[in-house]
Amino acid sequence: MRVNDGETDRSFTATARRAQIVAATIETIADLGYPQASFARIAERADLSSTRLISYHFAGKSELMEAVVTAVYTEIGQFMAVRMAGLTGGRELLLGYIRGYLEFIAEHRVQMKALLGIFLAGALDYDPETSELVVLDPVERILRRGQETGEFRDFDPRVVAASVQRSVDGVPMLLETYPGLDLEGCAAELCTLFDLATRKD
Repeated sequence: MRVNDGETDRSFTATARRAQIVAATIETIADLGYPQASFARIAERADLSSTRLISYHFAGKSELMEAVVTAVYTEIGQFMAVRMAGLTGGRELLLGYIRGYLEFIAEHRVQMKALLGIFLAGALDYDPETSELVVLDPVERILRRGQETGEFRDFDPRVVAASVQRSVDGVPMLLETYPGLDLEGCAAELCTLFDLATRKD
């Protein structure tokens, strides 16, 4: 079946407009903070003629924030997939995950600052049980793999996975207090910490 060219153009335009609004929202929150990120401020940042253009694409601020979080986590996932390609052993994967996550933070400070602002404001409907499993699953799988191959000692993978993830997720908050923080040094310290915590000997 032939796709109508007009419909394709409209779909492409709508997708591009949504991406433009999401990008402007990220910049606005990072610059002004979540409470000040009104549709008017976002429209101004995106160079839109009216806030109605935002309302046309997003039912409300909550839906817009969900789109922002989805966009950032999609970017993290894509970055980490490339960063960890070719890594195999449990130790190699664990240290690669920590270094990769810190590299993303270093290269995407605006996105991470916006994400932090949204979470601290409690701006999302959040299911702790479902969200926790999704976030911890990649790290937990790495830890279980390391235990199966004999690289890691016997420990509760979920508890250690939570510790790893909370440590890397806490770095953007640390940057709020110490903006000049050496992120390469931070990554090295975290790698040493969890390498010593998980190794079999």
